[in-house]
Amino acid sequence: MMLEPQIEPCFHEDSYAYRPNRSAHDAIAKARERCWKYNWVLDMDISKFFDSIDHELLIKAVRLHTDCVWVLLYIERWLKVPYELQDGSKIDRDKGVPQGSVIGPVLANLFLHYAFDKWMSRYYPHIPFERYADDTICHCATQSQAEALKVAVQQRFAQCKLMLNDDKTKIVYCKDSRRKGEFETISFDFLGYTFRPRKAKGWNGINFTGFLPAISNKACNRIREKMRSWKTRKQLFLSLETLAKSINPVLRGWITYYGKFYPTRLKRLLDEVNRHLARWVTAKFKHFKGKPYRAYYWLGNISRKETKLFYHWQWGVTPTANSRR
Repeated sequence: MMLEPQIEPCFHEDSYAYRPNRSAHDAIAKARERCWKYNWVLDMDISKFFDSIDHELLIKAVRLHTDCVWVLLYIERWLKVPYELQDGSKIDRDKGVPQGSVIGPVLANLFLHYAFDKWMSRYYPHIPFERYADDTICHCATQSQAEALKVAVQQRFAQCKLMLNDDKTKIVYCKDSRRKGEFETISFDFLGYTFRPRKAKGWNGINFTGFLPAISNKACNRIREKMRSWKTRKQLFLSLETLAKSINPVLRGWITYYGKFYPTRLKRLLDEVNRHLARWVTAKFKHFKGKPYRAYYWLGNISRKETKLFYHWQWGVTPTANSRR
């Protein structure tokens, strides 16, 4: 079914009330469910979104929710406050919201609620989508439907003074055991997860290929950078218990977020923490120097006795000699 681009003025007074998004995990779970039902995904990327939001349209959206003069005054002042550079010079702003603040994402979310969410519900209610901040994917039944929707969204965003990034916006085929078509693009990233064909096992024990989310390569690289920043081999003055207390909050955050879907991939990544710990052991204790194999055994024995010492040990990622690299 082809879609004709539909255009409407930005931010109607009769737009529905703004409702905040649910958690990122809710959005990922719903995306996974819909990828089973729909063959195609339009993965959208808005070019320089936070820097491109039009102040006049944003204030118009805020006015739909409050007529408090002080609220409107301070929001407008906050939006227009100039940037100050290191040399003391200032750059005036006529668009965009400052990043790194609490209210910035709220206002940006409000803007997209009217620029995209309500527009979709009005003209394309049969096309489901997930949006979390500016990370958005739409589910389509056919490739032609996805292509037509892309054109319509481009026109809608142009009206709202936004623009899609053509290099990062893509149409994705949700390939799995049932959908065997051959297309170039069969994966996309959403909220730190990569959706692509993956091996899975059904409730009946039969293996199949599913279109499933797992921690993305970009997220894995950020985690590895964080591990390297610990510089465990230089923390020789710390005890193993103190080292655990310092990194456990970080491990807990990774596991809580990235361990929700397809945890096998994250577990393989977190085994690298054990390798960092083994290198710490070989550097701290002379009788383990040059003997990483023995260091792994030593850590393995500790993990069996104190399973809650490191958070990833509680999750089953314990050091074993055959995991040494």
